[in-house]
Amino acid sequence: MTISSVLIANRGEIAVRIIKAAKALGIRTVQVHSAADADMLAVRLADEAINIGPPAPKKSYLNIEAVIAAAKAANVDAVHPGYGFLSENGDFADAVAAAGLTFIGPSGDAIRLLGDKVAAREVAKRAGVPTVPGSGGRISDLAEAHEIAERIGFPVMIKAAAGGGGRGIRIVESLADLDKQFPLAAAEALAAFGDGGLYIEKVISRARHVEVQIFGDGENFIHLHERECSLQRRRQKVWEEAPSLLLPQIVRQKLCESAVALAREVGYKGAGTVEYLYDEDSSEFYFIEVNTRIQVEHPVTEMITGVDLVQEMFRAAGGAPLSVTQDDIRPRGHAIECRINAEDPFKGFAPAPGLVGRLVVPEGDGIRFDTMLYEGYTVPPFYDSLLGKLIVWGETRGECLIRLGRALDNLVIEGLATTIPLHQALVRSSAVQIAAFHTRFLEGWLETEFSPKNHIRSEVA
Repeated sequence: MTISSVLIANRGEIAVRIIKAAKALGIRTVQVHSAADADMLAVRLADEAINIGPPAPKKSYLNIEAVIAAAKAANVDAVHPGYGFLSENGDFADAVAAAGLTFIGPSGDAIRLLGDKVAAREVAKRAGVPTVPGSGGRISDLAEAHEIAERIGFPVMIKAAAGGGGRGIRIVESLADLDKQFPLAAAEALAAFGDGGLYIEKVISRARHVEVQIFGDGENFIHLHERECSLQRRRQKVWEEAPSLLLPQIVRQKLCESAVALAREVGYKGAGTVEYLYDEDSSEFYFIEVNTRIQVEHPVTEMITGVDLVQEMFRAAGGAPLSVTQDDIRPRGHAIECRINAEDPFKGFAPAPGLVGRLVVPEGDGIRFDTMLYEGYTVPPFYDSLLGKLIVWGETRGECLIRLGRALDNLVIEGLATTIPLHQALVRSSAVQIAAFHTRFLEGWLETEFSPKNHIRSEVA
């Protein structure tokens, strides 16, 4: 492998995760940070740290020139973008390559191709992957949106062509609603991605969100099976698990094979995720999008397969072939990940940055906590609220849920409000225990079944 040093162009828990993977491979680590992140855990763990600007992301983590200058100054071989920020920016990948460095991820061309949701749909169609009925391309104006919506039938979803993370999305039930939401979605997409292009898809009722982890070295392509991410709030994932409990085996096989076919279609290199909607009523699945980066929820796949995806990213970027074949991937057991955010679930999920007091991390077989926290750390108010991810594995989903409940009860983060109570309530929900949920389940459940009155925290064991 040609990589001996890497610059981490990210922050928070994913930066910590990358540093640990790099050090396990004997790779020197350089961590960039904003002025607000000078004391973050990744800075403490890295071999070297470089301040690249003020707290505002546009002036630091999203500043391509500053990141490239830091990489050159640190004399590294490669740059790992993590997730978020510049991770799916084709121009950034190109800038890294132009600086004579290795971008740990797919090429800029692949990122642009698959990052454009409309273009990605066309790739999926060529690979024989079914897509959700919709516009089939960008919509030129509101009149075209009317024609398409009336043809496929309401409700429909307006989506940003260059989007992700739930931004620029609107569900509309009528032509009048479409007239109102169309310009709002375009404005949000333009502000978030610099591209106001939109397309339309049919809304699949009772849909489950299932995604397949793919990996390629440019010549060989594999899948590491599927994850279910149906528990979402405002289209942001809250809880992820692998495998999907209710996916029929024949559908699972077709789903995973279709993801590999898509990766092969573009000669994919690195870690990626192909996302689908699964219609439980018809047992049909439909392509949504490709994420050309490591996912927040990658640990559940690691827990059931034993493959370190971040280390594998380093190997592929360094020119090594895949260290595993498809036949080597033999998933075992069940894993669930809970995203622990600095938000108050009893106050409308209001952000809750602040000083971390006592921190108690649960330990034991099958328990993992990927985090950016330490006692005395002040969580800044400028960035995503994710504090860490509690990942638990069990031989069966039932065992996993029992172990997860205990781990949540033993996870203590004092000094600021977190979403731990939400996950404690979810793990004890009868619907969650039998996996009877879909992408719209959580928001309704929050309104009817979650409140301070019915939340009881178990005694810490």
